[in-house]
Amino acid sequence: MDTIAFIGLGHMGKPMALNLIKAGHALQVYDVLESSMAELRQAGARSFSSSAESVRGARVVFTMLPASEHVRQVYEGPHGLLQAVEPGTLLVDCSTIEAQVSQDLAAQAAQRGLAMLDAPVSGGTAGAAAGTLTFIVGGEAQALEQARPYLEIMGKAVFHAGKAGAGQVAKICNNMLLGILMAGTSEALALGAAHGLDPQVLSSIIARSSGRNWATELYNPWPGVMPDAPASREYEGGFGTALMLKDLGLATDAAVRQHSATPLGELARNLYALHAAQGNEKLDFSSILKLYRNRS
Repeated sequence: MDTIAFIGLGHMGKPMALNLIKAGHALQVYDVLESSMAELRQAGARSFSSSAESVRGARVVFTMLPASEHVRQVYEGPHGLLQAVEPGTLLVDCSTIEAQVSQDLAAQAAQRGLAMLDAPVSGGTAGAAAGTLTFIVGGEAQALEQARPYLEIMGKAVFHAGKAGAGQVAKICNNMLLGILMAGTSEALALGAAHGLDPQVLSSIIARSSGRNWATELYNPWPGVMPDAPASREYEGGFGTALMLKDLGLATDAAVRQHSATPLGELARNLYALHAAQGNEKLDFSSILKLYRNRS
C-alpha cells in the first residue's frame, strides 16, 4: 500500500485519515494539536513535528485546513509543502477556500512539475466517519484519476467540476444553498412550534411534502427530532457556525467578483453573522434555530 501524508486532523480530517488507515495505507500525519495526532498514532499512523517533515517519502499529500490563510501558510514559502515534497508527489487540498487561492497554488505546483487538485468535500462529519463524502474536484483529469482510488476510500461520490479552482466554486455554491436551506427550515419549524405544533410532526410533514430538503430528512435543527443530529446533543460537533459563516462569505466574495446577484445568500450570511456574534461560533450551524426559537 502507498504512503500518504495527511495534514489537518480536525473534525473532518481525522475521520478521513482514519479511513485511509483502515484501508491499509501507511499514514504520516501532522496537526498543530498534539491531541489530534495522538489518536492517529494509536491507529497506526506516524506523526511529525511539522508539515514539511510529514510529507517526506509520501506518494500523495492530503490537506484539510480551516481557511485560505492556513492553506497558503502550509503550501507556500521556503518551508512550505511545494518545496518540501518530492518530485511526482500528488497534492490534494480538501479545504474549502477561495477559488483564486486554489488556482494560484495549482499554478505554483505546475511550475515545479507537481499536480495539485482542489477537492473540497460535502457530507459533514458523519460522512467523513462513514466514508461517504462527496468530493468536488478541480484540476487536471489525469491527476484526478491518480487520486480517485484514495478519494473513493473516503467518499461515495467524486465529481470533476473542471479546471483548478472549479471544485471550490462548486462547493461554495452548494454551501450557500445549504446555509439558506438550514435558515429557512429553522424559521419554518419555529413558526410551527410558536403555533403549538409538535416540531417532530411538522418535520415529518415537511419531509414528505414540497418543502422537503436535506435538513428535514437528515440533519434536523430541532433538538430531539433526530437523535443522531447535532441538535440532539446541544449542537456539539458537526459543521461549525463559524465555518458556515466563512463559506457564506466566500460565496458573497465570489458573487461580487462576477457581478452575480445572491440576495438570499447575503441574507443567510447576515443571519449567521448575527448568530455567531451571540456566542455560537463553535456550535453546529444548525444551531441557527436559536435565532428563531428565542423569538417564538
